[in-house]
Amino acid sequence: MSAHVLDLVPIWTAVLAVGVFLYVLLDGFDLGVGILYGFAPDRQSRNLVMNSIAPIWDGNETWLILGGVALMAAFPLAFAIILPAVYFPMILMLLSLVFRGVAFEFRYRDAVRRTFWDHGFCWGSALAAFSQGVVLGAFIQGFEVDGRHFAGGSFDCFTPFSLLSGVALMFGYALLGAGWLVLKTTGPLQDMARRLGRYAFLGVLAAIVAVSLWTPFVHPAIAERWFSWPNIAWLAPVPVLTALVALAEWNALTNRSEAAPFIWAVVLFVLSYLGIAISLFPMIVPYKVTIWQAASAESTQAFLLVGVLILLPVVILYTAWSYWVFRGKVRADIGYH
Repeated sequence: MSAHVLDLVPIWTAVLAVGVFLYVLLDGFDLGVGILYGFAPDRQSRNLVMNSIAPIWDGNETWLILGGVALMAAFPLAFAIILPAVYFPMILMLLSLVFRGVAFEFRYRDAVRRTFWDHGFCWGSALAAFSQGVVLGAFIQGFEVDGRHFAGGSFDCFTPFSLLSGVALMFGYALLGAGWLVLKTTGPLQDMARRLGRYAFLGVLAAIVAVSLWTPFVHPAIAERWFSWPNIAWLAPVPVLTALVALAEWNALTNRSEAAPFIWAVVLFVLSYLGIAISLFPMIVPYKVTIWQAASAESTQAFLLVGVLILLPVVILYTAWSYWVFRGKVRADIGYH
């Protein structure tokens, strides 16, 4: 009888959680920049907005691949249930990301139809963000499961709660994008980013309040997790910290801070992500399947973990290096052509 030396499920859970969060954060801000791109007043401003993410936008999507592969390889049961349940918003998201990438490239090479590609980049970004929010909302609500299979309908994922989550994530990404533009631009364009950031922040604040009030009614387990004693005492700092960070974000958007709007927006996302994790852990298919029930065989986890432990630092290093190389303000005389 062999003893278990190490439980790999929490390690894989951490890898999946980090991969998903880094995708939401990194691709989130460049989707947010794409959403705000439509508000740029002229071609020079649009070029600067585009150049602010040109060196790093496609690398940010690496984390989407990591999250998808980690879910499929380490938690195949969850993958088999979740993907059919959110098939249509996932397809919509992927098509939007593809069209957004095509628009990014073609606006520089197809001058005759540049306006069309500009609109495509903006609306592709918005639709991708909305689709991700719908997936998140449907995930929080849970899925109809029969044994080891999704038993619901293809359109069950579209509910008032998931649609609200879609709009909320659009505002959240727009807030991240505004923070990024404040960090990377100067003058009137930076002022525009601050102004749009304030509007996005008000949308985020309204969405946080609405989702926070609605979520405990989604499932009794969430209400019990947050409001039973002594959990309510242990978890009270999370909403308190969120309120303090929201105040700091507003102050950063109304003064002349350059890095603070982006930093506080990131912290706000961290706290929101933490709130979702607290509500759902250890479920990976909410209210039906735990991370241990969904996990693949230990030998599979161990084999795959070797590759992840080698490749993950490489991905982190080249990502960090690309951000370091292209640090500083964007300028009209240099950039993507």
